[in-house]
Formats: sequence, C-alpha cells, structure tokens
Amino acid sequence: MYETYYGLNSKPFQLNPDPSFYFGSKQHRRAKAYLEYGVQRNEGFIVITGEVGAGKTTIVRGLLASLDPDKVVAANLVTTQLDAEDTLRLVGAAFGVRVKDVSKADVLMALEAYLVNQTSQGRRCLLIVDEAQNLTAKAVEELRMLSNFQFGQQALLQTFLVGQPEFRTILQSPTMQQLRQRVTATCHIGPMDKDETRGYVEHRLKCAGAKGRPRFDDFAFEAIFKASGGIPRRINLTCDRLLLFGFLGNKDAFGVEDVNEVVNEINDESAVPVKPSASAGSASDDAPVQSLTSFEAGDIDSTKLQAGSALAGALCSQIDGLSAEQYDGRLRRLELSMLRIERINLEVLAMLQKMVMAARKPSQESHS
Repeated sequence: MYETYYGLNSKPFQLNPDPSFYFGSKQHRRAKAYLEYGVQRNEGFIVITGEVGAGKTTIVRGLLASLDPDKVVAANLVTTQLDAEDTLRLVGAAFGVRVKDVSKADVLMALEAYLVNQTSQGRRCLLIVDEAQNLTAKAVEELRMLSNFQFGQQALLQTFLVGQPEFRTILQSPTMQQLRQRVTATCHIGPMDKDETRGYVEHRLKCAGAKGRPRFDDFAFEAIFKASGGIPRRINLTCDRLLLFGFLGNKDAFGVEDVNEVVNEINDESAVPVKPSASAGSASDDAPVQSLTSFEAGDIDSTKLQAGSALAGALCSQIDGLSAEQYDGRLRRLELSMLRIERINLEVLAMLQKMVMAARKPSQESHS
C-alpha cells in the first residue's frame, strides 16, 4: 500500500523470511560461516540457535539458494512435533523416499539406498531440521542414528539443527551425550546492537529501492532499537507499521514521537482485552452476554459467580489505576486508528470507482 507513495519496488519489512534482504550483522555472518563450513565438511551436526525472529530461517534459505543442486541434495524439515518414527518417515519423504504403507525397516533401507546412490553420483545429502527445540529425545536419537550411514569412509548425511535458545539446554541433558559427540560446531544468533539495527533498516530500504524517502532521524533509530530489542522480526513489524503510519499521514520523515506512537498502537493491539461481566450492565458486540434471568436457578454455580466477582473487582482496580492522561492517550490513539481506517476505505472506494469507469469507457466507445 505504501510502496508507491515512497517510491519502493517491494515491501522492505515483510515478516516472511526473504534471503534477498539478508543483512550481514556480525552474528549473522558468523552463523552463515558455520553453515558453509558444515557443508564443506559434510559430516556430523551443525547446531544454530537464536531467539524467535532472529533471522535463522533467512540464513538457512539463503544457504539453500546458494547450493549447487548438481553437488548437494538438500531436504528441509520444518514440522518436528512428532514421535521418532514419524520424524524418520518425514525425513524419508523430504528426500523423495516412499514412506507410506511400508515398515520402519523398509524406510531405513530405502533411505540408505537413496543416500548411497546420491553419494556414488558425486552429490552430498544435507538435512536441515528447523524448530529443533520441538524434537523429542527419541526423535533426536533417530536423527543421530542416520548419521551412522556411511559409504566407505564417507558419511552419507550431513544434518543442520536449527532451533530456539532452549535447544541449547536440551543438548546439555545427559541423554544427549552421544549427539553432542557428533556436533562439529554450534552458533547462537543474539540480537543486533543499536548501530546494526540502524544498518539493518537502511539496508532493507535500499534493497526495496528507496531513494531518500522515507527518512529517519537519529532518535527514531534509537527508538526502533529500544522497541525491538535488536530482533529482526520485531524491527520489521515496527518499521512496516511506521511506513503505513507515514503513508496515511503524508509523512516523509520520522522522529521518536512517530515511532513511539506506532509502538504504543502495536502494544495496545497485542494486549489481551478483559471483557466486562454481565453485572457491569454492558455487553460486548463480539460476545453478547446472556442475562442471568435466562438461566435456571439450579444452573448457577456459586464458585463461578465468585470468580466473576473477583475478575470484575480486578478490572475495576485496573480502571481506577489509569490516570486521565492514560485515558486521553488511549482515546487519541483509537481516534487516529479510526481515521486511518476511514481514509483507507475512501482510497479503496476511489480506486474501485476508477476501475469501473475504465471498464465502462471501452464499452461506451464501441457503442459509439
């Protein structure tokens, strides 16, 4: 929506991983180097961990795009909340091996035969397991057993385990000792610092074709870093909403006030609303509250009534704790949001009217 306004050729801050927007921070370069090292070594396990939204998947997809398919056959496993045998079958399916209506032993033999065939043709096989923190201990052991497959002195399978920070704790458990012995390198991707956050925003704008618009002052970059903690996905969410905010307000430059306003909106949207109880005398449009008179007396649970009273009391305490400035701030943000929605609707309506007029024009000309 805002791409045309700012003269961009694509969305610079989309939430989906896109290797074409890869930004090489110090930690991302290190993680990428570990993965490339693993591909060259072609044995054992490489473990990459990082916070949610830290850019792990972007690095992995970038690596996959750079591999020569005539030299490396890669399979990417994402769904890992499975038991050991289902995980094995998913690995087989990722490599194109038949896994339906066959025994586990047949899956193992077919998978080994496939790996041997690829190796004999000069291709290496790479398995990438995303969300590795969801693997069960037995599923991890199944993957470790696959690393035993060999063709002469050469390992048949290289495995990358990519997951969230808790996977590092899982690896330290006593049951993971044998796997740890097969791990050739580990790398953790932490948040970017303030300077890297600024470089990340500028890099993505440049990749999207930005030429001087939009502009951010120094304090805006600092506010973006503070709000996102240096996590790429959070930066993307903040900046995407900031550009939408600027488009709706005809803004070419952003300061700290703009960033803070957008961040407050995002925080308000992510907060879990507490619906008032029926005794408060009002009902939500989304969830109508049924009157107590419609219940039979025997259906009323005193425990539930006590819990409802407690919830209402807590809600009243929260409302009483809000200052007049907080009330005014929230009302102003709500009003601005409604104005933006109204403007979007008007612009969409205008576009539709132009499309209808454009469609009618050839028809009128043909009749004339």
